[in-house]
Amino acid sequence: MGGGGVVVVEEEEEEEVEVARGGAGKEKRKRKKKYGVLMCAEEEPEYVREAHGGYFKMFVRLLGDEGETWHLFRAARGELPTAADAAAFDGFVILSRALGGKTGRAVNGWDIGVTCIHPSNSTLKLLSSLHIPSHLPVIECHRDEVWELPPNAEVMARSEKTGIEMFRYGDHVMGIQGHPEYTKDILLHLIDRLLQRNLIQMSHAEDAKASLEAREPDREAWQRLCKSFLKGKLPQLKPLPIEDE
Repeated sequence: MGGGGVVVVEEEEEEEVEVARGGAGKEKRKRKKKYGVLMCAEEEPEYVREAHGGYFKMFVRLLGDEGETWHLFRAARGELPTAADAAAFDGFVILSRALGGKTGRAVNGWDIGVTCIHPSNSTLKLLSSLHIPSHLPVIECHRDEVWELPPNAEVMARSEKTGIEMFRYGDHVMGIQGHPEYTKDILLHLIDRLLQRNLIQMSHAEDAKASLEAREPDREAWQRLCKSFLKGKLPQLKPLPIEDE
């Protein structure tokens, strides 16, 4: 019902340029990063398209910088990039399963609203240069969860309701259960949509709306975190060791 499993990937874009100062021939030089958003949902709410331009534009606004190239791949329709390393911002369960983790319905049921997640001490140390708070509110809308991490992955954060809210796999893959790209109006729309389709009970809707009144999602902190990981701006981040099979 949400972003439908969105994964952000990156690859280098190259161009041929003339060799400077009279040199003969051409050479290839790395010019800039090229990013892609993999949309795993077959449908996108009309409200999201009309009010925000769609999920793709929301991700670009959250993560993009001037001069970058961004592409949309509708994975549910078979549109995929030819090759890429992935860093995930949704599609949390899909990503974990693809890497070898175990997933299923959340033991505690739906998690809808603004949830406060708690980064681990090692995560706070890793992100110390970003000044990430120890309590990090984010909008959630899910009833699936990761039961067991992929081999060699590391839990980055938890919440009172969910034991694995964030994880990383080495220095190039990060999964987040929540939706840093969402705004409150989108969540309100999704709550009404879920209620109309009898996928949640009125009590779920009331609790979710109450959480929106109680706290604000920390979009600025999430933006710093996600952009820094995606664009390799965490110099202290090192790959996790890979165990021999």
